[in-house]
Amino acid sequence: MSLLAGWAGGEFTADGFAYPVYERGEGPGIVVVHESPGLTPEVIELGDELVEDGFTVTMPHLFGSSHAPPHTWEALRVVPRLCVTREFTMFATGRTAPLAGWLRALARDLHLRVGGPGVGAIGMCVTGGFALAMMVDPVVVAPVVAQPATPLPLGRRRAADINLAAADLEVVRRRVAQGCAVLGVRYRGDWATGTRFETLRRELGDGFIAVELDGHDHATLTDHKHPEAVAAVRDFFRERLRPPG
Repeated sequence: MSLLAGWAGGEFTADGFAYPVYERGEGPGIVVVHESPGLTPEVIELGDELVEDGFTVTMPHLFGSSHAPPHTWEALRVVPRLCVTREFTMFATGRTAPLAGWLRALARDLHLRVGGPGVGAIGMCVTGGFALAMMVDPVVVAPVVAQPATPLPLGRRRAADINLAAADLEVVRRRVAQGCAVLGVRYRGDWATGTRFETLRRELGDGFIAVELDGHDHATLTDHKHPEAVAAVRDFFRERLRPPG
């Protein structure tokens, strides 16, 4: 039986893009943006955990597999495709990925339907910076950046880049100054994250909450799931989306 059997499927169209989406749960909304190679069992498990915490979780399916265990060859097939697709910015610096507008529209639609103080967002790996791009819209009040890996860290400039255009970065700075914290999780020895956490500390100051784990693994919330990272993310969403009273 499909791991998505308990999730309501549909399609969301906005900003010139259309993608399948899966939704489940009740309460304030969270958008979980999957990593490479796709919407894997580990990503779905993370979504299920957030549903158990009392949230409505929406998971777009952007590329790769859907609810099937990933294989090494599949990751090798997916990443080159992302390098040439117009939705992503795998190499360019100082740019926001074009898909950000679609994700912001998805967050607004979710908030309109489920209410609450705002929407949470998780980006992971090649989508790690998307949570920052989404918080340009004030409806996103709990952004989580998990092991951000784009643009690919080839050279010092790309390794430090956080996948945002200058105008969007200025909005993010302003929102953080107004009290919208950003949570980041990564393994300290993960080469794919480059020096982006250092950039985020410099740009966002105390508004950037970093959870850095020992080791050289990558997928903090899925394949190389670490209990400290998962607990930090779940607590962050509870605090931001279900405040006391």
